[in-house]
Amino acid sequence: MALEIGRAGEQRPTGDIRRAGEVRPLREHARQASGSGRRHELRQGRPFPLGATWQPAAGGTNFALFSEGAERVEVCLFDAPDGLEVARIALPRRTEHVWHGLLPGIGPGQLYGYRVHGRYAPREGVRFNRSKLLLDPYARAITGRVEWDPAVFGYRFGRKSEDLTRDVHDSARYVPKSVVADPSFDWGDDRRPDVPWDETIIYETHVKGLTAQHPEVPPQLRGTYAGLAC
Repeated sequence: MALEIGRAGEQRPTGDIRRAGEVRPLREHARQASGSGRRHELRQGRPFPLGATWQPAAGGTNFALFSEGAERVEVCLFDAPDGLEVARIALPRRTEHVWHGLLPGIGPGQLYGYRVHGRYAPREGVRFNRSKLLLDPYARAITGRVEWDPAVFGYRFGRKSEDLTRDVHDSARYVPKSVVADPSFDWGDDRRPDVPWDETIIYETHVKGLTAQHPEVPPQLRGTYAGLAC
């Protein structure tokens, strides 16, 4: 059954079921708070590389997450670290246990997290909980802080049953968010040396050991990567 976001992160059923790749609608006030109310049409994307990869040529970001036991994976979008969830989209494809999809119109700076659906069977070591927003384990950047509210725990905190009973409170407002990053870098006037492989020497060294007492390295740069490069 589908869910909508209620007050203080509460979840409750909406009674409608959506297909993979379709946006899960939120409350109207959440759309207004985000200033968007946007709809996203997810493409199948690629299973590699893992993580959120901005693809300018494709006009969007590819999301890929490994989970062998998941039954469904959703990407959740946010406009601020402590803001409301503005969109929830199910990744449409699964390839060799990697859930993936390309979301057009999403680029660097976008905040996101995952909700992973599956069985909750602690006695078997399985603890999927769609109520808990997860960081992308392959994220290149994150923002925000953890607030140790009981909602961040996957089980009913303080109960005698410990983690045997799943907690259904939404953790999104209390946890950091992953950030889509721009991997490009302006190298200025630098150029690749393009040394042929048959003339290349790979030398492994320790930065401090090579620079700490080197007479030609300025004292303030010794023990640093800058000292290694000077």
